[in-house]
Amino acid sequence: MASSVEDVIKIYEDVDSWETIMLLYESAIKEVGTKLEILNDEFQHVHQYNPIEHIKTRIKSPESIVKKLRKNGYESTIENMVKYINDIAGVRLICSFTSDIYQLADMIGNQNDLKVLSIKDYIKHPKESGYRSFHMLVSVPIFLSDNVVDTKVEIQIRTIAMDFWASLEHKIYYKFEGNAPEHISRELRECAEMVATLDERMLSLDEAIRDLLDQEEMNEVPESDPGIFSTTDQSVPGKD
Repeated sequence: MASSVEDVIKIYEDVDSWETIMLLYESAIKEVGTKLEILNDEFQHVHQYNPIEHIKTRIKSPESIVKKLRKNGYESTIENMVKYINDIAGVRLICSFTSDIYQLADMIGNQNDLKVLSIKDYIKHPKESGYRSFHMLVSVPIFLSDNVVDTKVEIQIRTIAMDFWASLEHKIYYKFEGNAPEHISRELRECAEMVATLDERMLSLDEAIRDLLDQEEMNEVPESDPGIFSTTDQSVPGKD
């Protein structure tokens, strides 16, 4: 039976706990990243199409972890970090179209050794800021020499346009330390709507192109196979 990361903390001394926990999160990212690359390669093999444009991974910095704990009213302990911070290990998938997002989410959910803990659909239900993305919190078993530890990884799935907006929004708000003037926030929300419209139009365009290609393929007349005997061959088998 797999242990939780909280159980592992109790096994090790405090001096070693931080490095051990970070090892688990780094290993979890490797496990999830490999699974996603395999899914992408298989999709390319079967459908001649890659749903994933880019895969980005990161481990939350100690400073960010402490800041988030304090913001939520928790003491800065390793136990609280593991229990209350779900995005220490993060994997971000960048896709071309919104349809890719939901297809990938289904593929990830069907992995037998990944357990989906929660889902937050900020595409159908955007944040007040305008932020759009699809978040999945999963746990993956990490096999150590003497233990198996279920470790949490947050997977974010976005289109290229969503990622562009989110990256710039983060940089802008960072400059204001999270307290941007209202007119800046309003402009960002309007830009988010433009991004959503762009995604919709690009998806419609892709679907229209696929329909045209399907029609052309159906209208193609295959060349007839003359078989063993050509229609112009008047000879009779067995006779000179």
